[in-house]
Amino acid sequence: MTDHEINRAVQYVTASTSYGRETVAEILKTGFGELSALATQATRRFDRETLLEYVSQWTIKRTGRPEPLVREVLGCAGRWLDDLYDHIARQRPDLLARSLDDENEAESI
Repeated sequence: MTDHEINRAVQYVTASTSYGRETVAEILKTGFGELSALATQATRRFDRETLLEYVSQWTIKRTGRPEPLVREVLGCAGRWLDDLYDHIARQRPDLLARSLDDENEAESI
């Protein structure tokens, strides 16, 4: 994501919630940054829900912000998270795509 896109997300979330711009920016930059870093470094495959839960937990721990706050801000920025997820899926389909074998293995556990 570009700085311009992040700033648009920050503006949108700030206007949609009662949280200050600095708080929103910290949460979004931390979450988006980790999602991008994970895409370039990870070797495991993740489905969307697992990946977004990881980003939420990472952001909570990294920022020290309360869980409800982080989840609300990231949830409000869902459109941008989805756009970033789609971009990563195009760049690294091996990271995000779950194969039929993975699904079958998960069902047998």
